[in-house]
Amino acid sequence: MFDSLTELVEKVHLGEDSTIEFKRQLPRRDSLADEIAAFANARGGVILMGVDDNGEIVGLGQRNLDQSEKTVVEVCRDSIEPQVSIFTEKLRFDGKVLLKVDIPRSLFVHKSPGGYLARQGSSKREMPTDQLARLLQSRSQARIISFDEQVVPNTTRNTLHKDFYQRFIREGATEEEVEDLLQKRRLLVRDGPVYRASVAGLLMCHDRPDDYLYNSFIQAVFYRGKTKDANYQIDAKDFRGPLDRQIMDAYKFVERYNQVSARKDVGRTERSQYSMRAVFEALVNAAVHRDYSKTVSKTRLFMFSDRLELSSPGALANTLTVERLRYGQATRNELLARLLSEITVEDNVSRQVARRYFLERRGEGVGIILDESTALSGKVPVYEQIDETLFLTIFAAKSLQPGQDL
Repeated sequence: MFDSLTELVEKVHLGEDSTIEFKRQLPRRDSLADEIAAFANARGGVILMGVDDNGEIVGLGQRNLDQSEKTVVEVCRDSIEPQVSIFTEKLRFDGKVLLKVDIPRSLFVHKSPGGYLARQGSSKREMPTDQLARLLQSRSQARIISFDEQVVPNTTRNTLHKDFYQRFIREGATEEEVEDLLQKRRLLVRDGPVYRASVAGLLMCHDRPDDYLYNSFIQAVFYRGKTKDANYQIDAKDFRGPLDRQIMDAYKFVERYNQVSARKDVGRTERSQYSMRAVFEALVNAAVHRDYSKTVSKTRLFMFSDRLELSSPGALANTLTVERLRYGQATRNELLARLLSEITVEDNVSRQVARRYFLERRGEGVGIILDESTALSGKVPVYEQIDETLFLTIFAAKSLQPGQDL
């Protein structure tokens, strides 16, 4: 908003309104959190630091500028729930430095120390109950509209990369047909007069979806031992990109450290720590069923000497329980599920996991995870729901060599 310095200065001369707020210096943290959340809950806006209430440009000073930017980022992360996505820019005008904080209209409804606030005119107001209810519903936190079909603020048509979205468009389509299909497939959704990427469109058709949706990637760590101890951390990776790439990268990470033991009886007998078919199903489930509105956490994969742990943000959808996982189905992200069911798995992996597409929607995934892992290790994998996160633990098989751990 107000991308050019000239446009911004003209706005300063006009004074504060529903789109811009002036701050002579960095305000108190709670007050700043309230201002940011109020803009995010409305149509977005700009906080301009270094400008007096009467529109006089006084500047911050270089030292205050750096500290102010740091504090703004911390406030968005620590004082607003869920955290707010912002853009900061340092500006110079007439020898004076300013800090511009650009707050886009959010996907979510945010609570700050002052409650649920929204920008109205040149001030912020706590939202009445009926207004808050309507906002929650319209932004899908009431789950009236699937979250993965919601518009992602600050994206454009060009946010979707052709190499990725072409997979969902029929071959030979004209440019006009491509635009129509992107909209029909809900990869692009209307936001007022323009089209923007949907959550599913961003997750499947952009090489850095976490630039727009915080923590929408898989973090993997391998420890040589049974505890999370940095001294025994052997490898750590963050897997970004479209969801299918994240799944494959995480799969290959496990494959790299999935140790195999062997014993010679009549012929040669081999045993791996984990069923890679079960691992594949677990990774797909974690990616497609996680709650992407939970931006405070990421999907995490931890490998230890005796087990594999996978955590996915979000409670189980609808009325599904941990005990009913094998027998029930509930798809949180229907659009994502449809898109992943159209993407083929590379041939060498397809043979290992006995699956042609990333998602085949037969409801067999949890059963495969439980049965194949139990047959290999003798221990039943454990699902747990703790607060708003689903955890899966798969136990490693013992070595075929007596007295040795895999």
